[in-house]
Amino acid sequence: MTLLVDKFKEVLLSVFPIVILVLLAKVLFVPISIDAMLRFLLGAIIIIIGLAFFLAGVEIGVAPIGHFLGEKLIRSGKLVILLASSIALAFFISVAEPDLRILASQVDLVSGGAIPKFLLVIVVSLGFATLMSVGMIRIIRNIPVYIVMLVIYGVILILSFFVSPEFLSVAFDASGATTGALSVPVILAISIGASKLKKNTKASEKDSFGLVGIISTGPILAVLMLGLLLRPNFSVAGPDEIIQTSNGSIVGPFLSSFRTSLIETGVSLLPIVIFFLFFALRKGAMMKRDINRALKGLGYAFIGLSLFLCGVHTGFLDVGRLIGLHAGQIPNRAPIIVTAFVLGLITVLAEPAVHVLTADIERVTGGYVKKKAVMVSLSLGVALAITFSVLRIIIPALQLWHFLLPGYVIALALTFISPKIFVGMAFDAGGVASGPMTATFILAFTSGAASAVEGANALSDGFGMIAMVAMMPIITIQILGTLFKIKSRKNKGVST
Repeated sequence: MTLLVDKFKEVLLSVFPIVILVLLAKVLFVPISIDAMLRFLLGAIIIIIGLAFFLAGVEIGVAPIGHFLGEKLIRSGKLVILLASSIALAFFISVAEPDLRILASQVDLVSGGAIPKFLLVIVVSLGFATLMSVGMIRIIRNIPVYIVMLVIYGVILILSFFVSPEFLSVAFDASGATTGALSVPVILAISIGASKLKKNTKASEKDSFGLVGIISTGPILAVLMLGLLLRPNFSVAGPDEIIQTSNGSIVGPFLSSFRTSLIETGVSLLPIVIFFLFFALRKGAMMKRDINRALKGLGYAFIGLSLFLCGVHTGFLDVGRLIGLHAGQIPNRAPIIVTAFVLGLITVLAEPAVHVLTADIERVTGGYVKKKAVMVSLSLGVALAITFSVLRIIIPALQLWHFLLPGYVIALALTFISPKIFVGMAFDAGGVASGPMTATFILAFTSGAASAVEGANALSDGFGMIAMVAMMPIITIQILGTLFKIKSRKNKGVST
């Protein structure tokens, strides 16, 4: 109970600024109806409760299960079993990831069915699973994460010249959507659990991070390859089809959404439960007390994630679209730019996976890298990402690759300067920053803005925002690492 109360306080401080921002937007320039506002406030309460339960469940059950699975997979001793198990687990987690389903539905809607939801989910999940095996091989073979990233992003860069802007935007957004509230804790725990088996402590710390970053490139590669095969005629949906606000009932939409969230979350957790019980119930594999505690944590996570997704989908989605729509209609572009920056600054604090990653970083580094320092770097990175995304919407000449190309060149260049443990953290941070809040509230905001700004394309301009959110923290976290490196050298100089 003490853990749950602590998590509640932590989440309350994270979500409260978003509520204040929406209230200010309503007073200043967004005519939000009373029904929509009440749904938003009710959604915020549900999100706070759900997120508190989810984070408690991660600490009690999901993370220990991930550590356990990581150790069992590595100790199996057979590379074929390791890779097959990793691929299967990653595929099913990705298929059931709520963020990916949300994105696929949005893409299907905005593209006029040119990129079907089912096809996108399967292709993205195959890419996700394939790169999971690559990440595990990297840990086993002690391959530096920056070398893997250089190779992968080199291939991505080449492929990006041969696909349409629409597929480029969707590819990078799919990357962020797969690293959601459920997949990230499991992947991080597996990575740390596998790395702990190494005798070299420093090597273990370095290899504890980077798996999420590597896996998140799989969907990009998969969708870009799909873009080479598919050459559809896009029929972009209009503003009336994209901006759909529901009026009338306040509680009704939550009840309907909660039922859907329960099913989605149950399907998401089922593969993890099966894998866990398969290994845990073997003779002597795990004590019954630890199994019960892990299952209790999964129960918390199930309740929490279901509530969280219900609150986000029902309470936040409509309001995010409305703010983007009305901000985009204002001739003076200052309000939409300021709103974008502030949204990015505070929304990342409400991402469940961000709390998991930052806590893992502080724990693995023995407190050397503080959670607060990573949070500040993440917030700044995401704030700049959302701002750049809005600039791309309001300035037709700016395209997604104008930001991604120099951005990833800078990010990859920093891998040679920043301490290697920060490189892994940075690429993981890029993956976790683009979670449920980004895939719903912020994506709704940019879609609304793109549908309202004259000359903008709701598909190629409205999407691509998640790609920016996934990129900017890679830069800011590595800059943080470089500053740590400089500070450490100065301290050594003073001591000598």
